[in-house]
Amino acid sequence: MGALDEHFEIPGAETHPLAGVTMTGAEMIVQVLVDEGVDTIFGYSGGAILPTYDAVFVHNQREQEAGRHGMPLIVPANEQGAGFMAAGYARASGSVGVAMVTSGPGATNMVTPIRDCMADSVPIVMICGQVPSGAIGSDAFQEAPVTAIMGSVAKHVFLVTDPSRLEATVRSAFEIARTGRPGPVVVDIPKDVQNWKGTFHGASRLPIPGYRQRLARLHSANLDTPACDDFFRMLSESHRPLVYAGGGVINAGAAQALREFVATFEIPVVTTLMGIGACDTTDRLSMRMLGMHGAAFANYAVEDCDLLIAVGARFDDRVAGVPAKFARSAKHIIHLDIDASEINKVKRVHFGHIGVLSDALVALLEHGRSTGFRRDWGNWHRYCDELRQTYAMNYDRGSELIQPYYVIEEINRLTKGEAIISTGVGQHQMWAAQYFDFVGPRQWLTSGSMGTMGFGLPAAIGAQFAHPDRLVIDIDGDASIRMNLGELETVTTYDLPVKVVVLNNFGDGMVKQWQKLFHKGRLSASDKSLHKKDFVKAAQADGFPFAVRLDRKADVPRVVEEFVRFKGPAFLEVIIDPDAGVYPMVGPGQSYDQMITGDWIPTRNPSDVVPPDSSQMF
Repeated sequence: MGALDEHFEIPGAETHPLAGVTMTGAEMIVQVLVDEGVDTIFGYSGGAILPTYDAVFVHNQREQEAGRHGMPLIVPANEQGAGFMAAGYARASGSVGVAMVTSGPGATNMVTPIRDCMADSVPIVMICGQVPSGAIGSDAFQEAPVTAIMGSVAKHVFLVTDPSRLEATVRSAFEIARTGRPGPVVVDIPKDVQNWKGTFHGASRLPIPGYRQRLARLHSANLDTPACDDFFRMLSESHRPLVYAGGGVINAGAAQALREFVATFEIPVVTTLMGIGACDTTDRLSMRMLGMHGAAFANYAVEDCDLLIAVGARFDDRVAGVPAKFARSAKHIIHLDIDASEINKVKRVHFGHIGVLSDALVALLEHGRSTGFRRDWGNWHRYCDELRQTYAMNYDRGSELIQPYYVIEEINRLTKGEAIISTGVGQHQMWAAQYFDFVGPRQWLTSGSMGTMGFGLPAAIGAQFAHPDRLVIDIDGDASIRMNLGELETVTTYDLPVKVVVLNNFGDGMVKQWQKLFHKGRLSASDKSLHKKDFVKAAQADGFPFAVRLDRKADVPRVVEEFVRFKGPAFLEVIIDPDAGVYPMVGPGQSYDQMITGDWIPTRNPSDVVPPDSSQMF
């Protein structure tokens, strides 16, 4: 094979039934997608990606003739929608999502979804067309410097200039996206490479020895007996242990291992925004979400614990606003993560382990069981129960206006923690995190680190394709959904039973909340009360058979039930109290003892509460 030996690893290539067949580059791309188990592609066509789109069409035609599902190509209203659909698919399924777009603006419209996936460690592969190789750098029509643009926001970027490396590159992109700390990988493919013809090898991958060596170290980094002994020594000295679980638990598929660990040793759990679902929120050990808008009882539990076990969490600024004061009573802090850069990055720890989370949790579980570890934390459990009761989430239940919390409580009453919930970004996002239950992982889809408005609707579409038989609900805001409102048509085009809720407070609610607090109510560029948008008519125009506006509190239970029970696409606009706020609230740069709990949730240290300065907004 000559030069191929220099560039490729081809383990077991002869086992592929198509090994040795001559294909175009576009056909190779499609075959690798099939080999990787891709069952749905999200994307928008254009000149530079046409050969591959045509290959997808031909493949699907053959599959349909054979009575098989094929690989449907879902067309959004905008490439950004395709990116968030791929992300929603990946978040809900745990598999790699795929987006396929054209060059130039098609690629640049994907920048925000790629960065969003990188920030939340979501595995997607973006395949984009590029101008022909000879035209790169000439400012050709619809050319963009994809590698330069995406290099700073993706986990990895490939520009395929050698067609003989195409198959290996696409296959390696999936490997990089899903392994280690997951993330987005971009493959930029010139049009002439897609049209090239060559031999398909069936299992070729790029060498990438350094990356694979790091992965091998991670998978071999087992917690040995002395390390487990050290862990349980700290645990045995504790009277108030607490697990702090982050999104890494979900991404690693370690939720079941974590649940078994905490149930066996009876340790209460708080989760980050991205970690919601790692522990069943209805479980007696769940203390729900901590952080800037976390439950007051969760934050107080962090304040009072004497041992903090961080699992797949990164002590980010939304959680540990003042690192020195975070978990200030903890005598020991333990940190388990797959990313070495996260250990001691923000908070110094007494025990750190870098490796596969599920393996680490299973090793600790087996060690604890084999040594007969048992501790009675009954007093701590009772203390946590009291925190939950005293500082429970609450709001003005007697208000004549529709409170958003009430709407979510009613939806939650019907869905019983079983629904997949996506959100936009803003107040509605925090209300959903605070008031919904989640009995399993991968049911909570939200833009955490980037906080990208417009995420909710396309993410719900992606999730519905991942789980056609599950109830998927997008909880959105009037400002956030505007960002990708065109995807309402995508819902009905593919007859998806997605449920969309718009909590309408006529503006950028979170921004307005801060403007009311710190800028004397000057609603600079955030008030949308004069806008003429009729969301219900928009949904009807896009073909929603159920499109209703809810503006009377007395109608909430009936209308919400009709909405949730509706069999097809359903849209519900709820006119909520425009002054409803998100509480609790811990200002940036503030500690939990300065938490503002609002009018309906008690605070245990009123004298410590000092509103943050306006310069600390968000």
